[in-house]
Amino acid sequence: MAVDSSASAWSNRFEQGLHPAIERFNASIGFDIALLQEDLDGSIAHARMLGGCGVISAAEAEQLIDGLEQVRAEAAEGRFNPGLEAEDVHFAVERRLIELLGPLGKKLHTGRSRNDQVGTDIRLWLRRRIDVIDGALLRFQRALLEQAERHADTLIPGYTHLQRAQPLCLAHHLLAYIEMAERDRQRLADVRRRVNICPLGAAALAGTPVPIDRRATAAELGFEAIYANSLDAVSDRDFAVEFMAAGSLVLAHLSRLSEEVILWASEEFGFVALSDRCATGSSLMPQKKNPDVPELVRGKSGRVFGHLMGLLTMIKGLPLAYNKDFQEDKEALFDGVSTVLDCLEAMAILFEEGLEFRPQRLEVAVGSDFANATDVADYLVTRGVPFREAYQLVGGLVKTCLSEGILLRQLPLERWQQLHPAFEADIFAAIEPRQVVAARRSEGGTGFEQVRAQLTAVRQRLGPAAVSHA
Repeated sequence: MAVDSSASAWSNRFEQGLHPAIERFNASIGFDIALLQEDLDGSIAHARMLGGCGVISAAEAEQLIDGLEQVRAEAAEGRFNPGLEAEDVHFAVERRLIELLGPLGKKLHTGRSRNDQVGTDIRLWLRRRIDVIDGALLRFQRALLEQAERHADTLIPGYTHLQRAQPLCLAHHLLAYIEMAERDRQRLADVRRRVNICPLGAAALAGTPVPIDRRATAAELGFEAIYANSLDAVSDRDFAVEFMAAGSLVLAHLSRLSEEVILWASEEFGFVALSDRCATGSSLMPQKKNPDVPELVRGKSGRVFGHLMGLLTMIKGLPLAYNKDFQEDKEALFDGVSTVLDCLEAMAILFEEGLEFRPQRLEVAVGSDFANATDVADYLVTRGVPFREAYQLVGGLVKTCLSEGILLRQLPLERWQQLHPAFEADIFAAIEPRQVVAARRSEGGTGFEQVRAQLTAVRQRLGPAAVSHA
């Protein structure tokens, strides 16, 4: 019986082609074509290594490399458009190479399998994207830093349990998110080290009898090491899970900041005004200006969290070595990377030009609550009163003020002294919001001097160079 042409990518063991529905179900070309450049890079390195090891002649290796570069050129010109029959990007490239070079094109796959090939491609792809994400995180940090430096003397209420707690320097608040992003960058750099290990040469699962040089291809492709175990090489997707975990934390941090911006932009808070560049209106209510950017970021975080759970679920029951389940890693990674990058860009733009803090509104907010109550207790402590005693005294005083509808700063001096003789006229300066903030001089605190030192350190750490917005 003649072998169906659609089965020719396999061996002559197959007599029939796939059912059309199964062919569609099985194919990954619709999304793994995104790996084309990486597939070409890996194939060129593999061809050069085969020539260097004498598996093929040097002339054959050069012909294969020229053919692969022609495929790259065709793709750049929009002339490489493999269909469903190609199944995946690897077969698509190989088929085109055979069309260009004839039987020589069939030699490219010597000493490798699609199992180690796809593992190499996805690592090359992710390694490059991690570097782009690091640049996006740096841009986001710099956008926050610009705002922080602008507001090194601006106050903002600080909250715990979403209840007014203590006044803060606004720059200090923004610096907290810069530190979160710095941890994100550190985590991604750590993930990149494990992404940067080469599986090429592990073949299907057991290595190959072909006399290849795995370290030569790894070095050419910029990998720092090779997998020590061929089974592990083709079945490891830990790096994909690790990336998505790191990406999930990036989105968790962006979502936390988004929630704050949403609150700050509300009429109830009024701490920021949104620019027309980063907000939309209502189709019904003409007065509305909606914080779409932070709302979308907050919502998109769930997508990345979902991809993390999906990847973990995919690998949890897989026996060694390669299984078709691994095809499911790509769409999750592609979308996860895209979502992280889109959200970082959107939040950077929001802080670059999409919102403006309202210092006067913030000044009113920090002066209209009892967030200075702790400082009253601290005042007494500096005069020899045990903290727990001072704490109880001030708690009763706050209760009294609430019942009378007044603030601590509105109490006359005689009433302070009735509460405790240690109070003197300087209590009013001590509980003024700006002094409350300035007094937090402990390292890492919100005191203005500490914040300026933090700003200088962060500016030095991030550097002055412009960031690519790619």
